[in-house]
Amino acid sequence: MIVIKGKSVFGGIAIGRISYLKKSREIVKRTIISDTGKELARFETARQAAILQLEELYEQAAAKVGEANAMIIQIHQMMLEDLDYLEAVNNMIENQGVTAEYATSVTGDSFSLKFSSMEDEYMRERAADILDISERVIKILRKEKQTAPSPKGPVIIASDDLAPSETIQLDKEMVLSFLTKYGSLNSHTAILARTMNIPAVIGLQDGLTEYWDGKTAVVDGFTGTVYLDPDEKTLEEMEEKKRREEEKKELLFSLKGKENITKDGKAIQLYANIGNSSDIGAVLENDAGGIGLFRSEFLYLEKSDYPTEEEQFSVYKYVAENLAGKKVIIRTLDIGADKQVPYFDLPREENPALGYRAIRICLTRKELFKTQLRALYRASVFGNISIMFPMITSLKEVLEIKEVAAEVKAELKKAGIPYKENLELGIMLETPAAVLISDLLAQEVDFFSVGTNDLTQYTTAVDRQNPMLDKFYDPHHLSILRMLKLAADNAHKNGKWIGICGELAGDLSLTEAFLSIGIDELSVAPALILPLRQKVRETSVGPVNPDWFL
Repeated sequence: MIVIKGKSVFGGIAIGRISYLKKSREIVKRTIISDTGKELARFETARQAAILQLEELYEQAAAKVGEANAMIIQIHQMMLEDLDYLEAVNNMIENQGVTAEYATSVTGDSFSLKFSSMEDEYMRERAADILDISERVIKILRKEKQTAPSPKGPVIIASDDLAPSETIQLDKEMVLSFLTKYGSLNSHTAILARTMNIPAVIGLQDGLTEYWDGKTAVVDGFTGTVYLDPDEKTLEEMEEKKRREEEKKELLFSLKGKENITKDGKAIQLYANIGNSSDIGAVLENDAGGIGLFRSEFLYLEKSDYPTEEEQFSVYKYVAENLAGKKVIIRTLDIGADKQVPYFDLPREENPALGYRAIRICLTRKELFKTQLRALYRASVFGNISIMFPMITSLKEVLEIKEVAAEVKAELKKAGIPYKENLELGIMLETPAAVLISDLLAQEVDFFSVGTNDLTQYTTAVDRQNPMLDKFYDPHHLSILRMLKLAADNAHKNGKWIGICGELAGDLSLTEAFLSIGIDELSVAPALILPLRQKVRETSVGPVNPDWFL
């Protein structure tokens, strides 16, 4: 038996045969041509053919894994329309007199390298998307057939890495688990594994080789461990662990459709946090009551230029429609600090966490802000959308936000574009300043949502991005619970509701305290919805325990 460790993407136990998907990228040789006009036409024809292929692939993928996951393919279509990418290919053909294949290959490698060197992990993962679309165009230019992986399964899929278009085409009924040498927690393989509830381990490096094709393996998605050719004892232990986990899962899924009510009749809303529209499948699968935090910044992080109003409207509309009347709280742009976007051209700051970020950018670049608000208000007629504003510190900011929202509504009304007049507007409580004036803020907004990650950072003066301070980062700090109670009291005095969307919302050791102090909604990762529902239904809520605040 050989034991190798990687990074866990999704928990679960898989036992079966490994099917290793062998991949090889052919090197495209530099070839000089004389007729650049003909070569430009060849590239354009191939590009259009690739877009048509992706349209067909989207339809197939939507039927297999749902429209939310199939949006990966739509992102690829958008990339093939990217002006920077097209200009780079065309310039190479025109200025260097090379073939379309070579220009596409070099451009793909160049853009991939650019993405992979970015600080943001999500953006680094887009390097694989660029290579994928470039390979597709090159195959069309070479008149090679596009082949989808077709494992004879059910099997454990293993590979150096999986291209997004390959992952999306895999028959999920034939996949027991995913194993890859490379990749990250934001790769499409990882996203799909989480959505499909399939055990997956990535980053196995050189421990995973083609030699293991056809051999038996056990994948422990909880610990990120793979047992290749497991011995009898390990196999028995893992089969027992798998049996226990399946029983636990059945118990949790028996809670689908049940109410989030404590033993003594206290009700609470349980919503899901998502970072991308492709996560909607997980929201519905785990029976969330709605979306408590939709991080809209992914629209900006995955682009090489500002997303247009139409691009944003399309995504917000899609999410609202797919939630079919359930609440969708969309947080406005939260760029800055640890989320940097090159085309924003933000200045370098000594302490970006306390700097030019989130609502501060929006209120000083109002056209950028208004573009997003227009898209949100337009999408509001297609579902139950609420808007939430991050990084609030003052009443003045809230009043200015409402002025901009009023301008946007007036513009839409003048243009005859429908929107919901009384859209629910809320703010995130992430700073001590906002908590301490929450009595005033509650008079101007419809709800509060507490971002406990940042609130803990700013309250305890601990940079959560600094690993040297891990031992000092204490989300259970007495000050946090005291501020949560203060904010809840102020919300309810003004007839408003309050939720928590930070990591603390999923901390089952605090569920009773949250219910007792009057938190109305908890928003967590989709996979935590059912365990949290179970905890709520097992809890009896008594009076506030003074020990929580001493």
